[in-house]
Amino acid sequence: MSRRREPVPFAFVAEADTFRSNVAPPPPEPSSAGQIAGRWLLALTIVAALVGSLVIGMPALSLDHTAPSQQSQASQTSEGR
Repeated sequence: MSRRREPVPFAFVAEADTFRSNVAPPPPEPSSAGQIAGRWLLALTIVAALVGSLVIGMPALSLDHTAPSQQSQASQTSEGR
């Protein structure tokens, strides 16, 4: 069974890549003082959360060298001989 070659019904989609507009988008509006302050506050909150998680988590990650080492009973009896 042979297939018939038919044109793509959505040929405009293929042509959309080559289309260039001569209309420039409007320039972005300058940020207000409240928006700038909000961005800084958000960044400061994120950095503070990361630093706080490190400060709280560091004791759990460090090795405790002051704790007495645990030895099994078998190793203690073999040392006494």
